[in-house]
Amino acid sequence: MSSSSARRRIVGAAIGNVAELYDFFLYGLSAPVLAVHFFPKSNPTAALLGTFAVYAVAFLVRPLGGLLFGHLTDRRGRIRVLVLTVLLMGAGTMITGLLPAYTTIGIAAPILLVLCRLAQGLSLGGEASGSYSFTIESAPDGKRARSVNLVACFAFLPAALAGLFILVLQLLMGKAAYIDWGWRIPFIVGGLIAVAGVWLRRRLDDPEEYTEAAREAKVGNPLAQAVRTHLKSIVIVTLLIAIQAVSAYVILGYMYTFLVNTAKLSNTSALLTNAAAIVTLAVLLPIFSIAVDRIGRKPMLFAGAVWLVLAAYPAFKLAASGSFAGAYFGQLLIAIGSALTASACFVTVLELFPTAVRGAGHAISYNLGNALFGGTAPLIAEALISGFGSPIAPAFYVLLIAALGIVVIAFTPETKNVRLRDSVGGKDESATPAPEPLTN
Repeated sequence: MSSSSARRRIVGAAIGNVAELYDFFLYGLSAPVLAVHFFPKSNPTAALLGTFAVYAVAFLVRPLGGLLFGHLTDRRGRIRVLVLTVLLMGAGTMITGLLPAYTTIGIAAPILLVLCRLAQGLSLGGEASGSYSFTIESAPDGKRARSVNLVACFAFLPAALAGLFILVLQLLMGKAAYIDWGWRIPFIVGGLIAVAGVWLRRRLDDPEEYTEAAREAKVGNPLAQAVRTHLKSIVIVTLLIAIQAVSAYVILGYMYTFLVNTAKLSNTSALLTNAAAIVTLAVLLPIFSIAVDRIGRKPMLFAGAVWLVLAAYPAFKLAASGSFAGAYFGQLLIAIGSALTASACFVTVLELFPTAVRGAGHAISYNLGNALFGGTAPLIAEALISGFGSPIAPAFYVLLIAALGIVVIAFTPETKNVRLRDSVGGKDESATPAPEPLTN
């Protein structure tokens, strides 16, 4: 495959990710206003906890989406599934923007909100595995981490774009009007963006790595084979994802609410500092990935986990200060640790599975890890603050997950030189005999 063809595919996957992830992250940034419209107003704390519980629902259903779409990704091709996932995500997002409020239809409002969030969770369950498998299989030799992290960069940026879009709307129409009805606009726009994502993805083709592996390896049921022959990799990936998921979703799904409700920062300052931290995280991913390709995956994984252990407490201490600078630099500390970890994690969790079952194996473990640790991070953080009465309480959860992650990393194989069609995590019954590892 020519380098120009590889770039076209990677850019296409990255831009398609913008449409998919804008829709998914929008919910976390809209949590305070969704709590107002979809839950009883008599208890604001319970309403916010309910909103974050619905946020977590999408992650809990992600493994089911991974099972469904991961199987289809290996059996029917990467692109077909990527078109389906962006369609489902767009539908769930647009319908959320059109739902009646609790004051209009009562308990049916949060139930319908849950259904929309379920659709988003199912979609993302297939999206991550499909897009990242497509990307690593299209990547030039020696640049797998850089290619995957370029797409990951575009997966994080939509959260910042959504935050800035919300800020502009609030400035143009006023906060009261935005809370009353303007909050619906970003969700409806998200559905329209998804249409553009479908158009972009339909113009792409499956990578040769996948099509050749599909011809060579006669896999009857990719899901069953992934569990049977790569169970160790599934367990490692599920636990490895915890560090990246908790640190990332604290920023992506929780810090805005924390800054407004706990640190008592103004809405504008909270949105700006959160967007700036997310952009910083996104930009650092392709930068750190250069080192991941050169020195290996495990050194960067260790660096990120140790950073989070040391930085979690001062990060929340700064963020809780109530100042603009404290909010940004507190989030920055978490963003650096998250980027260090994620730059290696995103590529490692793909390389632990061979091409023939990469979609299914990655989908099971990646989505299970995100469901257990990423989706619950905002809910646990808010519950810790409520239970202990301290704004610093979530820091100890981040610290604990990072410390446990160091143990998991120690048992994780180095995958820098593994051939994509092979596996370092199990014995692939369908693979051809493994040659000498390529330098990558």
